[in-house]
Amino acid sequence: MVTIEPIKVGDHTLVGVEVKLPKTTLLTISTSRGYIMCGALDVGLLNEQLADRHIIAGRAVGVRTLSQLLAAPMESVTIEAESLGIVPGMSGADALLRML
Repeated sequence: MVTIEPIKVGDHTLVGVEVKLPKTTLLTISTSRGYIMCGALDVGLLNEQLADRHIIAGRAVGVRTLSQLLAAPMESVTIEAESLGIVPGMSGADALLRML
């Protein structure tokens, strides 16, 4: 089952996606420039093997809902996200605002 829903962050409406899979759920909230995602995101892969794509992304672990993803601290972020001032420990909502 895939659910797409609008997510309000400040005055902005972003896209939240929840994908229910056997024994896990994938979560992501995106802007037009980047996204945050649950622990399934491989930040190392984005930084190393896909570096030429300059992906702006952050990863939060231990989240089970989109609202938890917004509130959770970023566990890791891509190099491109760091260039926007997005750092580990920053909330998902704050990271998304910097991606706008």
